[in-house]
Parts: sequence; C-alpha cells; structure tokens
Amino acid sequence: MPAHRMGAVAMTAAEPTPATPSRSISRIMPRPRRWAAAVAALVDLQAEYRTWRDNLPANLQGSRLAEMLDAIVELDFDELLAIDPPRGYGRD
Repeated sequence: MPAHRMGAVAMTAAEPTPATPSRSISRIMPRPRRWAAAVAALVDLQAEYRTWRDNLPANLQGSRLAEMLDAIVELDFDELLAIDPPRGYGRD
C-alpha cells in the first residue's frame, strides 16, 4: 500500500529548500540611526503605558499593576533623547 502524501507532489532529498535571505551588512542601519529608533520606540511605548495607566478602572488604582505602570510612566527619557551618538571612524 502506498504511503499517504500530504501534498500533491512528494518532496525528495534532492529538491532544494527555499533559501532564507541573509542579512546583508549594507542593509543594517548605522548605530546612530538605530539608537534614535530605539529611543523613539521607548518614548512611544511609554506613551502607550501612560494611556493604559490613565484609563485604569477605579478598582485597580492602588494595585500592583498601577504601581508598575507608574514606574514606567515616571521614567525620564530626556537624557536618552539628548544623546547624539558618534558616527565613528572619523566621521564625527
């Protein structure tokens, strides 16, 4: 009795598998741009947490969840925003 096939055509070991594209060095953003993107992501997340905290129901106002949200909302990212990382290799 033939084996049950999952697809219409059986794969053999000789058939190539789809290659995943490798990450090219030239496609990686420079460190200063990655820094700016990371800080911007933190600021955006903090705004989302602030909105969450501001919309907590009254029964959760004094909860551990509210304390954790307060800790995130109270973080000061001004120093991170003010940093201008060096470009490196004499391109400062």
